[in-house]
Amino acid sequence: MKFIIILLACVLSFGTMQAQLLNKEVFSLLNLDYPGLEKVKKAYYEDKFEEASQELLKYYRQRTGVVNPFLDLENITISPTQQKWADDALQHTFFVHNGYQPSYNYGKDINWQYWPVRDNELRWQLHRHKWFTPMGKAYWLTKDEKYAKEWTYQFLDWIKKNPLQQIDPVLYEVYDVDGVKGLAENVRFAWRPLEASGRLQDQINQFTLFLHSQAFTPEFLTDFLVNYSRHAHHTMANYSQQGNHLLFEAQYVLCAGIFFPEFIEAPNWRKSGIGILNREIKKQIYDDGGQYELDLGYHGGCISIFSNALNMARQNGYGNEFPESFVNTIKKMMLFAMHTYFPDYTFPCFSDARRATPFSLVRNFRHWSMLFPEDEQLRYFATQGKEGKEPSQLCHASKTSGFFTFRNSWKQDATVMILKAGPKGEWHCQPDNGTFELWFNGKNLFPDSGSFIYGGDEEVWKQRNWFRQTAVHNTLTLDNKNIETTQSVTKLWKTLPNAQVLVTENPSYKELTHRRSVFFVDNSYFVIVDEAIGNATGNVNLHYQLCDGKADLDKAKGQLSTRYPGSSNVLLRCFGPDKMQMVEEEGWYSIAYRQRTQRPAIAFNVEKTTGETVRYVTVIYPQKQVKKSMKISASIKNATDNKLEVEVSVNGRKQTLGYEF
Repeated sequence: MKFIIILLACVLSFGTMQAQLLNKEVFSLLNLDYPGLEKVKKAYYEDKFEEASQELLKYYRQRTGVVNPFLDLENITISPTQQKWADDALQHTFFVHNGYQPSYNYGKDINWQYWPVRDNELRWQLHRHKWFTPMGKAYWLTKDEKYAKEWTYQFLDWIKKNPLQQIDPVLYEVYDVDGVKGLAENVRFAWRPLEASGRLQDQINQFTLFLHSQAFTPEFLTDFLVNYSRHAHHTMANYSQQGNHLLFEAQYVLCAGIFFPEFIEAPNWRKSGIGILNREIKKQIYDDGGQYELDLGYHGGCISIFSNALNMARQNGYGNEFPESFVNTIKKMMLFAMHTYFPDYTFPCFSDARRATPFSLVRNFRHWSMLFPEDEQLRYFATQGKEGKEPSQLCHASKTSGFFTFRNSWKQDATVMILKAGPKGEWHCQPDNGTFELWFNGKNLFPDSGSFIYGGDEEVWKQRNWFRQTAVHNTLTLDNKNIETTQSVTKLWKTLPNAQVLVTENPSYKELTHRRSVFFVDNSYFVIVDEAIGNATGNVNLHYQLCDGKADLDKAKGQLSTRYPGSSNVLLRCFGPDKMQMVEEEGWYSIAYRQRTQRPAIAFNVEKTTGETVRYVTVIYPQKQVKKSMKISASIKNATDNKLEVEVSVNGRKQTLGYEF
């Protein structure tokens, strides 16, 4: 029996040794003349590979002069949620995606190809290893080796089961090294450049947190570095063609080159990342600071990309490789974001954006203020108004990007409408020109439909496409079809004595142009004039989508009034041609992945049988409690190609609104 136990111990020990064999390839990837690697070089050239790997680990554990700005080792914290991810991961229950909770278990023998729901994001994001860094934090705070031991096991298991294969860049078919067509599906998910580059970035933190653990052996280090180099080369060889993916990939390759300067190719990685970011910031950022995907969530993400890259470079002595114009553009992007935030630091869910938790994005302003400490406006938002200066400008137009903000205050009880009407966006942008969200006294009364889900099999795409429809946004359609052209032109942005006015125009369909004029009257309510101009015929639909809650409809008057609990409600009344019909529609909105909320939705429909222009006037009056006795009327007195005059009466107070351009 004793012999069997000893034999079993030897077998287990041998298995561990097999898993921990040093990878000699690492020495061909490193610049052994790099300062500090003298002992590594000496041992390597004497064929003492184990000693060389031991000296390499000593070097990294004692290394100074390279700064990781993404971790403050003196103040590491772990949230209860992250602690759960770390603990669950010990049993191979991996947190992959917020939209799929509780998390799935991937088996004792980890199945990295497990795909319980045919949503592409679920498969892609598995390979981002979101639980690895929380495991690192748990180890750092407790020094419990179970986290480090399991991390190294999962790390090596992933490498073994997800080998990098050759990719045909045109067909995206995958071939084994001998030229035989392989498992294209798995490589498409495991080695998509966005995921590969993301692992480059995250492994900087994992390396930092686990470096001094017992499980981080010299042999493991060699595998880690070889795998890291492979990721960098693969990302550089397969950069995305455009968009935020390319920006992420470039930032991560840049950081890899700075954090691991010992690699022979590290200078090329750094230069590649910096070169792309310098080029793309000119291409992807409009002159008003907006990012060309026209998605406010990705806009914030791109600010982080550029500012993180700049910060990493500055703290490690490469800041001068970014020109002053790069820095100025980042600041312009931050000011753009400032004007598209609501008072609770959330922003509209236009396109694929998702709603942040109220006030959680204060941290964005804290980071931005650290980068630009002299900016009083950024400090104001970073401190929630305790320091700095409140912006003097309330209403704001980003004409190139097509984002317009009507605002009467920066306080929580403000009235804020943010409207989107710009050029054609990229993949994340929806066909929603002219839509808006309206915040009043602490509540978002007209949330955007959102995106719900990204893409996958036929059923997943069906769900995504419902939320992308033009008809489920606060804008105008023809026969409820998606608009065919997105290319809004700002015709007017002007402050009048009694209103701020915006006029935009979009050639939405063949022979039908949608002109929308918005008047923010007396800093308190809105008058919107929608015109369907052109020879196209069909059913013209003017859509409005509210938040969840109770709404009373008066179809004879074309009126809707809410009775939400609290002190944030709205009365909406639409005036149009005599035969206009008010109809109820299916209404949903999504502010988080795979989460949706039912809501009231209405449309005002007019049959257009000739080339005559169809015109609507909508009065949107936000108020704490809707007064049922309120009397509202509105009519168009004069309308031409370049002139509009509207008469509005609220409780007997008449006002004339108009413009000419």
